[in-house]
Amino acid sequence: MMEAQGRKRRRRGRGAEAAPQPGREVNYRQLRNPFPLMEVFPADQIADMHESALRLLQDLGVKCLLPEARRIFAKAGARVNEDSEMVFIGRDMVEAAVASAPKSIACRAGARRRDFTLELGSLVFQPGAGAPNATDLERGRRPASGQDYIEFLKLTHHFDVFQMISPQVEPQDVPTHLRHYFTTQAQMELTDKFPFFFSRGTPQVMDCFEMLSAARGLTDDEFRGNPHCYTIINTNSPRTLDIPMAQGLIDFARHGQMSIITPFTLMGAMAPITVAGAITLSHAEALAALTLTQLTNPGAPVCYGTFTSNVDMKSGAPAFGTPSHFQASLAAGQLARHLGLPWRSAAGSASNVNDVQAANENQFGLWGCLMAGATVIIHSAGWLEGGLTVSFEKMISDAEVLNMVAELCAGAQAGADEIGFETALSEVEPSGHFFATSQTMERYNTAFYEPHLHDYANFGTWSERGSVDANRRATEVWKDILANFTAPKQDADRLGALHEFIARRTQEGGAPPES
Repeated sequence: MMEAQGRKRRRRGRGAEAAPQPGREVNYRQLRNPFPLMEVFPADQIADMHESALRLLQDLGVKCLLPEARRIFAKAGARVNEDSEMVFIGRDMVEAAVASAPKSIACRAGARRRDFTLELGSLVFQPGAGAPNATDLERGRRPASGQDYIEFLKLTHHFDVFQMISPQVEPQDVPTHLRHYFTTQAQMELTDKFPFFFSRGTPQVMDCFEMLSAARGLTDDEFRGNPHCYTIINTNSPRTLDIPMAQGLIDFARHGQMSIITPFTLMGAMAPITVAGAITLSHAEALAALTLTQLTNPGAPVCYGTFTSNVDMKSGAPAFGTPSHFQASLAAGQLARHLGLPWRSAAGSASNVNDVQAANENQFGLWGCLMAGATVIIHSAGWLEGGLTVSFEKMISDAEVLNMVAELCAGAQAGADEIGFETALSEVEPSGHFFATSQTMERYNTAFYEPHLHDYANFGTWSERGSVDANRRATEVWKDILANFTAPKQDADRLGALHEFIARRTQEGGAPPES
């Protein structure tokens, strides 16, 4: 009787096979970090690092090259030495700035489904950014061009796991006084994700704000009411805030747009050789920049950040994905949680090509960010040579890993449907198989992650297909994405206003970057 029941159940399972199956749908846009957070230092030592950073700002100070920024600090009560351009920031001023900085930032993209919130616990990825060169297996390593910028932008838009547009590569065939028109127009036309603008002087920043408002149909009040774009502010470690970076902090804060503050502290070079010393310096520099934003506009959206790794002491070259890089990310996460602020960390690789070293370094750095609870992870895909090059193939292979991380963020379920006592366990006799159970038939199209790059075929099948390795498969993937790319639909009148603005400003001479 049991055998007959088993046959009946198996027949029911096979019958379900004929039913049309829905395709697998994913949504990687509103991710939460599901991983237990790691700590590299005890809580009392983190508190000591914070106290040391406050002491550094008050007693040693930071050099601020922008006169307007020094005036803002002085007006608020900081001690300023105009001859040395040094600013000494008291702890009360810093603590007030931390208190006024928003703990949750609602970022508004070009489409509402692309909106996301930055806060502790949320998780956002960006691809590699700011490289002067591009590389792929077919065209080789080269100075990045406008075409490279557009192609990377299309790849970033294609992968749901990238929620923010990064500065990708520098289109070096576009003149610097017109480059921000080119990159902004491309972002407005080819993607509806959250855009990035460089801080290279007020004229360029104001141009970008106007272009964004025109393309998105935003009034001044709507634009200032929420962050619609972001910039990345790099301090010049140790303890220097240069003119364009300080001006960028002020400009973005005044207009209610987001700055991601990122000291670039390499242990043994621009920072102490220890993790604790380097992160303390990074923390102090981030606090100084954050304070400037809040003195400019209390409540301005600002993201705490760090990019701390070590140098190779034999060559002086930056190294990434190292144990020290991992530890620095953990320490930065502890300090960000000490402040309660959303924060940015980074992966990346120093490898020269997309090889096993590149994969190891990027993934080790990525897991350091995940275990540290980073809110924004930049350079998560494509970055080579410590940031000198972005690779098309590496962007594809790294996106595969990020997709799998995003799958883990969804969380596993263990309800009655998942346990499947009636639809799976009781349908199969001992030594049987589960291929044809009701549960399998209902889920076989949607149960598992579908790779865009990895090949799960056995050796014989793989060989018959031409023994194509992952790097060469990645070439075919990015070429296919670009060949079949469709931009999101944009409002024609708004794009017309954008084009008119660019034409007029170009006729007027554009806006050279300021230094």
